[in-house]
Amino acid sequence: MTGAAGFIGSRVVEAAAEAGHEVLAVDAPDRALAPGAARRTWDALTLPKVELDLASADLRPLTSADVVVHLAGRPGIRSSWGAEDDIHRDNVVATRRVLAAAGGRVVVASSSSVYGSAGRDRPTREDDPLAPASPYAVSKVAAERLARRCPDTVVLRYFSVYGPGQRPDMAFHRFTEAALAGRPLPVFGDGRKARSFTHVDDVVAATLAAVTAGVPGGTAINVGHPEPVTVRTAIGLLGRILDVRPDIENAAPVAGDADRTWADPSLARDLLGWTPRIALADGLADQIAWHREIAPAVL
Repeated sequence: MTGAAGFIGSRVVEAAAEAGHEVLAVDAPDRALAPGAARRTWDALTLPKVELDLASADLRPLTSADVVVHLAGRPGIRSSWGAEDDIHRDNVVATRRVLAAAGGRVVVASSSSVYGSAGRDRPTREDDPLAPASPYAVSKVAAERLARRCPDTVVLRYFSVYGPGQRPDMAFHRFTEAALAGRPLPVFGDGRKARSFTHVDDVVAATLAAVTAGVPGGTAINVGHPEPVTVRTAIGLLGRILDVRPDIENAAPVAGDADRTWADPSLARDLLGWTPRIALADGLADQIAWHREIAPAVL
């Protein structure tokens, strides 16, 4: 499993092991967007693991795997501007090499950003046109095209994942840390952008289902909550959970950031037997508890 030091990958690899799978964790923590956090997560893993730079290393350790869950890559719309070479290397070149090395099924992590600002008027379906609007989104479209040419691949389009362990650059992490410290919450834009916020535990469940499900090769599947929520509404909910009145500090909107993401998870239900189960209020409470109990010791 690649990307095992990441926010989603670390939870997937542990859940796979708990489910009885024989797991090899693969990552290059020092190339992560937040290398300090990735290194701490990596060092804490007690599973069999190997450090590999997927864009340059010998990938023979992947050849004997029945399934490769490929979650590694360089994330982030905002951080992708000006980092096009790194984005292409870590998201496209690495994916091409993983697909070539793998001997069995490959489950590839993609992103709702491939749709651009589709989903304004109705939920986005997998057969909707792709309209990437950032270097990150362009790299994900390219990685998908590589994956969907292979005979036994499943592409999972994750929608705005949050929850315990979230990277420091991600919205709910920044909002929660600011609110707990009594600082203004940094919001890009006016807070009216809406997202299908999806708890990481739901994402883990969908990812593990894709490992064994009878899915036609090259299928892309949305993994997202079907109810979009505006950033303002989410911040209000966070404030009620914390019993504080958040002070918002607005910054310029991020180029390429979609106005709305809105997932139609019907295909995931039909092919994976998956539906998201965690409501945003419960998921935010879960993430806040992590910040209160764990984050101060590890950030």
